[in-house]
Amino acid sequence: MSSDLADRLREHVADNRSGMIVDLAFALVWVTGVTLLFEVLRGPQWAYYLFMLAGVAAYYAFFWSLALARERQRG
Repeated sequence: MSSDLADRLREHVADNRSGMIVDLAFALVWVTGVTLLFEVLRGPQWAYYLFMLAGVAAYYAFFWSLALARERQRG
């Protein structure tokens, strides 16, 4: 059973490697940017968490607009 899980995990990573790297890069840039912004401005804690949550919406909006731009460029 453990071997089957490991095989499935290896297959998943092999199939989605570039997407996983892009996701990780986006997350690192977003979290670093928000953290640096709130370290400098010393904003309230609730706003920090709100910006972190907004990262989820920003992620989907960014990749949706990227897909739309690629689609328009093709056709």
